[in-house]
Formats: sequence, structure tokens, C-alpha cells
Amino acid sequence: MSVSVGKNIMVYVETVSKSPVSGALEALSKAHKLAADRGEKVIAVLIGLDLEEAARTSILAGADQAIMVNREAYNMEVYGEVLTKLAEKYRPSLILSAGTLAGKDIMPMVACRLHTGCAVDVMDITETDGQLVFTCPVYGGTVLNQLIIKGTPAIAVVRSGAFAKELTSERTGEIFKEKVETEETSRLKIVDVVKEMAEAVNLEEAEVIVSGGRGMGSLENFKLVEQLAEACHGVVGATRPAIEAEWVPRSHQVGQSGKIVAPKLYIACGISGATQHVSGMIGSGYIVAINKDEDAPVFDIADVGIVGDAVKIIPLLIEEIKRISLR
Repeated sequence: MSVSVGKNIMVYVETVSKSPVSGALEALSKAHKLAADRGEKVIAVLIGLDLEEAARTSILAGADQAIMVNREAYNMEVYGEVLTKLAEKYRPSLILSAGTLAGKDIMPMVACRLHTGCAVDVMDITETDGQLVFTCPVYGGTVLNQLIIKGTPAIAVVRSGAFAKELTSERTGEIFKEKVETEETSRLKIVDVVKEMAEAVNLEEAEVIVSGGRGMGSLENFKLVEQLAEACHGVVGATRPAIEAEWVPRSHQVGQSGKIVAPKLYIACGISGATQHVSGMIGSGYIVAINKDEDAPVFDIADVGIVGDAVKIIPLLIEEIKRISLR
């Protein structure tokens, strides 16, 4: 697509169980602010079946238009082709997506087909001298890199929690279905989907995460992390050493090689604060760290640090939380 054309912002709104994922709503809210400053509109694209309610939620999150395209089952090649054809028709200057597995699969494919660039794991989007600047972490999150995509449309996959999700009940917009013809043949064929019970955990959507690391010492001690998460009405996270020790399934891993999370509250138990883990949770709203090593790097990013043995401190926290909840 020519760099001389392109107007409005398109957002791919991924859905799970017919509801928009949180990251997509965050991207819509950011797009709304960018579009307002640029005098443009926000176009939400939803692919699937029975997505009217999800389309209405997209309008509340910042979309001016919500386009629904019917498809029975997820296929990244088909979804990529749908988004490509819609981009060719509506000619947006920017396309955004949540940083989910699907988003990271589809967006580079769309960028390739449109002969443009794609920024992944974007933490911020600003505008300087009429150009969009994308801020992305590199080297395990130790350095923030700023990118400019010269092609149009620029494409960005947004990190979960990077932007605030803002739903406004007074917002109105246009919702309609559009038929998009795609090739009948696809190199990808999904034969079956097998989902473990452990995969039901949704770290990206959680508001409270309690994570345990090597410092918990054993599987028996790690159960305290699970009990604290239950008391906080949160979900369990873990570092890579805890995963490799088989204290908890891999679907709970937080970090560079796990999931990127940004809950309102993150409690790190027995976690030293290695860069690989911190890069996956640095966007959390409030961080509480428990570690017996007062020089642990995790205390450098914590809002509250508790120096002590997590195995002894966690039961006290659980007791106090339960006492407060009974008031």
C-alpha cells in the first residue's frame, strides 16, 4: 500500500467465547485517543459468529465502526486474508491488535501481504512530527527501543496492560456485517484441538496474580502460593524454575518465555527478580515482593517489599486477608 495514502485506525478485536479479549479493548481505547488527535476514526474488525454483543462492547471501548465478518472456526491464514482485504478496502494508516498468540500469528502475515512493517510487543505509541513512534522492549526488557514504520499502514501488536481500558456507556457507533471472499484452499488445516484443564488459567485477563519462584523451595511450599491466590481471588503465576520443577503447569509461567501480564496487583513470592521474569510483569499496577534476600533485584521494582521467608510470611498474609474479609 502506498505511503501517500492511509487514514483512520483499524483494530482487530480478538474474541474468546464471543467476548473481546481485554488486550483488544485496551488497543481500542488507545486507538480512540490517537484517532481523536489525528482527526480520524477507529474501525474495529471482529471475525467469528454471533459477535453483535462483542461489537457493541467495541464501540464502548472507542470504535466508531465495528465490522463483523462471519467465519465458523479460527484459521490464522483465513483471518490474515480477511484483515488484509479489509485493510486494502478501508486503507487505514495504522492497524492494531492485542499481543495474544493469535495476534502475533496474524499481524506479521498481514504486514507481509501489505508490504509494510510490524512492531511487536508495543508498550507505547506516540506521534512526533507527524510520524507514529512505537516503543518496544528489547534485550529481555532491559532496553526500550523506539521504532518508526515508514510503510502504510503501520502495524503493531500491543502488549497486554500497556494501555488503560476505558469503556464509556455514552459512546455510539455503526455496527454492520461485511462479506469478505477468501481463498477456499489453505495450507493450514486444523484437525483437532486438545486443551488441557490447566490451560483454563487466563493470566492475561487476571486482575490479581500471585506468583511463586525457586525460593518457595518445594512443591509442598508452593501450595502456599495457591492458597494466597485463592484468598486474594486471584490466579497463580510462576517463574521458569518453578515450572521446570513441575510445581505448577507451564500455562502459569510469567516472563519472557511465558506470558506477559499486567494485573492491578502482582505478588511475587520467593522470586529473585531475574530480567527474564521481570520483563513479563513490569507493567503491573502494584507489585508486592516477598524474599529473604534483602538485595534481591525484585525489590528494585516493587512498590512494597517484605524481607523474610515467604514460607513463614504467606500464612500470616492469608490469615490477615481472611480476617479483613470477615469484617
